[in-house]
Amino acid sequence: MRNKALALASKLQIHRMKHLKPFPLELLFWSCALVLLATSNANEHHFTLCPLANLGFEWCPGCGLGRAITALFHGEVLASIKHHWLGIPALALMLKRMYQLSKPFFHKKLKYKQI
Repeated sequence: MRNKALALASKLQIHRMKHLKPFPLELLFWSCALVLLATSNANEHHFTLCPLANLGFEWCPGCGLGRAITALFHGEVLASIKHHWLGIPALALMLKRMYQLSKPFFHKKLKYKQI
């Protein structure tokens, strides 16, 4: 009796797992990054993960991208361009990638029968 119950429970769990799609970790990463950039202040100096800045170099090709995106979220387009001229395209690429990752979850294809 107990073996039958365990077998039935495992079949139900396997059936449930087939219908669940794995959530992409990359989508979670980009969402959290954009929320943090939208809520931060572009004019404050903050902790950096930039290896070149941490090694003491004064110039880095990516420095200012975060501040540029933050300025965009605050509606300051000219300040964004002053921080880094690739801020607008970088934000567009991130939003496009987030759309691509979320597409399977929110855009289901409808199957129509021909008459």
